[in-house]
Amino acid sequence: MTTPTKANRQTLKLGEALAEIGVSRAAFYRMRARGQAPRHLKLPNGQIRIRRADLDAWFDSCEVQEAC
Repeated sequence: MTTPTKANRQTLKLGEALAEIGVSRAAFYRMRARGQAPRHLKLPNGQIRIRRADLDAWFDSCEVQEAC
C-alpha cells in the first residue's frame, strides 16, 4: 500500500473548482445529476471538495480529438 503524496491529497473547494472550469454552481449540480461532473467528495458538513487529481483527470477526459 502506498502513502498518498501531498499533491494527491490536495483538494479544492467547490467555488475554486468552479472558477477554474468556468461554470456556475447551478451548472455543476446539473452536471452532477447527469453523472458528468468531476469526481468529488461530500464532507459530513455537506460541503463538496474536488481532488486536484480528479479535476485534472476530468479535464483530460473532456479532450476532443479533431478529425483529419
